[in-house]
Amino acid sequence: MGRPREFDVEKALTAALYVFWEKGFEGASLTDLTSAMGITRPSLYAAFGNKEELFRKALDRYMTTCMRFFREAVQAPDARSVIEGVLYGYADSQTDGLHPPGCLDTNCALVGSDEIEPVRRALLARREGNEAALRERLQRAYAEGDLPRDADPAALASYVMTVVQGMSVQAASGADRETLYKVVQTALRACPIARAAAAKAAEPAVAG
Repeated sequence: MGRPREFDVEKALTAALYVFWEKGFEGASLTDLTSAMGITRPSLYAAFGNKEELFRKALDRYMTTCMRFFREAVQAPDARSVIEGVLYGYADSQTDGLHPPGCLDTNCALVGSDEIEPVRRALLARREGNEAALRERLQRAYAEGDLPRDADPAALASYVMTVVQGMSVQAASGADRETLYKVVQTALRACPIARAAAAKAAEPAVAG
């Protein structure tokens, strides 16, 4: 029988996630990673494979923990709650003092050499997956009459995710939660959901 691992795999993976989040894929050296994880290079290779495989495992953990709010947001009962949940969820995550600021995917994808193209593609696939999930939810909202007839669900999903990426850059540059909340509030006023809510409020009450 082989010797059991002498470290907590989940804690080590979380530590690696935070290193990648702060330094980016290319900027995170093996020394940075093993030091944060509290393991040796042979242990890293044995448990997680090479650096790219470790990153992909860290990305999976990011999606199931730090991004859990997104899955919950797209299940909200109406379009406004969906978009509010996504935007405020990102603002909260991007300014959470328990981990580096900004978003892992934005921090890792902005800079790097051609050698990390597979990592960029993996990040892009996750980002596109999130936008696709939001787009499908907004398309359902449109079909249910929960968005104005002149609304474009695909464009709205793209708009929301563009705001999210901009907030990530701002957070990584030092913007606090209050600042991002103001961005969210401005974005919500610009969304067609604001017009839909106003129109609904203006509808005459139906006598009982």
